[in-house]
Amino acid sequence: MVLSGPSGVGKGTVVARAMSRRSEEGARLRRSVSVTTREERNGEVDGVDYFFVSPEEFDRRTAAGELLEWARYLDHSYGTPAAWVDQQLAEGYDVVLEIEVAGAMQVRKHRPEAVLIYMRPPSWQALRRRLSKRRSESLELQRRRLEVAQQEVRYLPRYDYLILNDRVDRAARLLLAILQAERSRVKRMGADAGLEDARG
Repeated sequence: MVLSGPSGVGKGTVVARAMSRRSEEGARLRRSVSVTTREERNGEVDGVDYFFVSPEEFDRRTAAGELLEWARYLDHSYGTPAAWVDQQLAEGYDVVLEIEVAGAMQVRKHRPEAVLIYMRPPSWQALRRRLSKRRSESLELQRRRLEVAQQEVRYLPRYDYLILNDRVDRAARLLLAILQAERSRVKRMGADAGLEDARG
């Protein structure tokens, strides 16, 4: 699954809440860890929140084809390590990628079976308030993030689902419901799913 949305909309918080739920869906969900060239923020841990690398190392990984997708967002690059995602899928986990629209479009091209979900805030005013609460970014950077978010909305028709994050618990339940519904699709289970016993 790909989860996109404006910076500050709460993607990470919603995914963490979904993963904490005591359910089959929550237990099988894994959050992909992206590679980025941006600096660590207070409280972030390398290898847990992101893999923090230099621009040169990022370029090397891109040239070597190690990234499932990559995009430049504002002044930094972000990408998803393909080997990590494929390993999680092979072990039976469902993986959610928290990535920007440009990366999501790459995933849709290379992995058409991916499920694309867009998360939006209750209003632009609410998003502005969330960004200002971070207290780690300048007003100019916050303004640029809002501009990017407004431009990204035009890609909404290319997504499969829309989640309104007005309450974290509700958004997490919706994310898990989408996961359950997608897992139940016949095309994912095979045409003969559940028919073995009926044949006698």
